[in-house]
Amino acid sequence: MKRFIFAHFIALFSLTVCAQVNNAELPDPKPGPQEAWQQVKQPKLGWGSIDVRYSRSQVPTTTHKPPLLRAWRGERVSAQAVLATPKELGEVSFTVSDLKSGKNIIPASAIKKYFVRYVLTDIYNNRKDSFLLADRLDPVETLQMEANTTRPIWLDIHVPAEAKPGTYNGTLTVNANGQKLSLPLQLQLADRVLPDPSQWAFHLDLWQNPYAVARYYDVPLWSQQHFDLMRPIMQMLAAAGQKVITCSVISHPWNGQTYDPFESMIAKMKQLDGTWRYDYTVFDRWVEFMMSCGITEQIDCYTLVPWHYRFDYYDCATNSVKELACKPGEAKYHDFIVPFLKDFSLHLRQKGWFDRTYIAMDERPTAQMEAAWQTIQDADPGFKIEGAANYSVESEAADRVDDISVGFQYNLIKGEALARRAAKGQKITFYTCCNPDRPNTFTFSPPAESAYLGWHAMACGYDGYLRWAYNSWPEQPNQDSRFNSKSWYSGDCYLVYPDGSSIRFERLVEGIQAYEKARLLRQDLNLKGAKQLDEMLRYFAPNVYKNDTDAVTLLRQANDLLWKLSK
Repeated sequence: MKRFIFAHFIALFSLTVCAQVNNAELPDPKPGPQEAWQQVKQPKLGWGSIDVRYSRSQVPTTTHKPPLLRAWRGERVSAQAVLATPKELGEVSFTVSDLKSGKNIIPASAIKKYFVRYVLTDIYNNRKDSFLLADRLDPVETLQMEANTTRPIWLDIHVPAEAKPGTYNGTLTVNANGQKLSLPLQLQLADRVLPDPSQWAFHLDLWQNPYAVARYYDVPLWSQQHFDLMRPIMQMLAAAGQKVITCSVISHPWNGQTYDPFESMIAKMKQLDGTWRYDYTVFDRWVEFMMSCGITEQIDCYTLVPWHYRFDYYDCATNSVKELACKPGEAKYHDFIVPFLKDFSLHLRQKGWFDRTYIAMDERPTAQMEAAWQTIQDADPGFKIEGAANYSVESEAADRVDDISVGFQYNLIKGEALARRAAKGQKITFYTCCNPDRPNTFTFSPPAESAYLGWHAMACGYDGYLRWAYNSWPEQPNQDSRFNSKSWYSGDCYLVYPDGSSIRFERLVEGIQAYEKARLLRQDLNLKGAKQLDEMLRYFAPNVYKNDTDAVTLLRQANDLLWKLSK
């Protein structure tokens, strides 16, 4: 009977809500002026800029001259072309040739191809100013184009690590209703190698939401279908250098702030004799799955200090789910948490995961983190702690947090604190979320701001970057990036789409790669080169990003310097 009851409790985790998968773009509530289309007689193709989000309804400004693409071996670089048509087209498709440098070839198979799709957004929750914006990268092979519309095309070139240095040339060809349009493509390749993302030092921590995937695709939670659908999404994250697996060890650790709330991956049952039993089936399957996707370094468990201060469990005596309200420092909190952590510690050690597991706390007051830390010590002093802090972290309490993240707009950490943490093997990252307004990764954020973040981490001596939402999708993420309430700005809760990447995610990876290249270059730069790099980095260091900051110009100068130092 107990086994049946407990199995029933576990089954609660398998509930899903139906969702209709819909990829059609919405009408543009604010189309641009149409007069310029009268001057366009035939479909035209040109190179655009990866710093520009091109309007669907306006004639774009483009060039036939190929963009200046420069890369290390093993790096990935992006380019954006733009197709505009004054008349309706049937199926539009495009191809990219092999890139050739003499006898050396970068095969076309190394180039990922996307049509850029439009999603609804607004700026800072101004719903009266909603409009369509280019962001979603769709790997679909063909699409239809209406008259007087623009369609960006995104190329993501993954340079093989074994490619030979040189200047490579190729061709982008679009088949527009039988008419072929072509553009030259060129890539300069340096004699430097960027390691595989699994070897990057940059500590990337984007929180995953498996519950959003099950709801969106309307599949049973933790079914084989669910894992199969999640695999490409999580492999894409691993390819960005992700280090952390996000685990929810209580229900609604953030008070259900996302469209799809996080449920507990660990079931807790109070038996008739008052002792506790824990089931780690879901937790184990999730961690093992994420490791199989290539994310293996760290397991973050949220949280012992939830925003709502409530913990649910299954009570055998009453055959019901009950809720315990308590806070760190209270006796009933200690009596509930300590048995769980002792059992959890034993389980993690048996799995060989204890040394990479962190008990995580998010934006909680220092006093409560201190009280929770003491409870953790009583259970197993070997547990590591992870925490995000929306206040200054130069304190004794912060020194107990093995992996700490500070908000972009809060006080920068001084050099001596950075050195002290580094000497103890402790990490420090920074994060953005619903703030600051800039720089950020909202759908309406300038794309260059995503790349800026990696440079900021390097300039400040941080180990990496944290963001609270990798794929906490709203109801229809492929169509509408606005959240269902005014809680979060458009795109705040997700960086990728159910079936593809985004412009802002690709630019975020660009900044992470720049961090890695600067780190590797610093190891063998002469005094002059090191001074030049330090001079450039100081422009990225302030934690106040002025609205008139031109990230595009700044990034261009910084990337020019990296290229010069790479030779």
